[in-house]
Amino acid sequence: MSRLIAIIEDDETISQMYTYKLQASGFDTKAAYNGKQGLELCEKMLPDLILLDLRMPIMNGDEMLEKLRSTDWGSTMRVIILTNISRDEAPKILSLLNVDRYIVKAHHTPQQIVDIINEIL
Repeated sequence: MSRLIAIIEDDETISQMYTYKLQASGFDTKAAYNGKQGLELCEKMLPDLILLDLRMPIMNGDEMLEKLRSTDWGSTMRVIILTNISRDEAPKILSLLNVDRYIVKAHHTPQQIVDIINEIL
C-alpha cells in the first residue's frame, strides 16, 4: 500500500515537481495551493505526511499548522515544513507545533526530500 502525501504549496511549478518526483518514488499525492485548501484536503484524505510551505495566500502554512494541531485527526500528523524562509525568519510558533523537519527548498534536491520522507515514514 502506498503512502499518501499532501503537498501544500502555492507555487504550481514547485507543487508539480514534487508531485511528479513523489509519484515516481511510489507515493500517492494530493496538492492544495493555500492553507485553507490544505486544511480541508488533509481532513478529507488524512495523509501519512504533509509537505507544507509557509508563505501562501488566503492562509499561511503556520496558521494552517496551528489549526491542524488543534484537531483530533491532525494533532499527530507528520509534517515537513518545506519553504524558502530561513529558520531564523520562521514564525516562532512553529517551535511549538511539532514539525518533523524544517527544510529550506533551495538547499535540497527533490530526491533528498524523497529520502527524508522515507526516513520519517
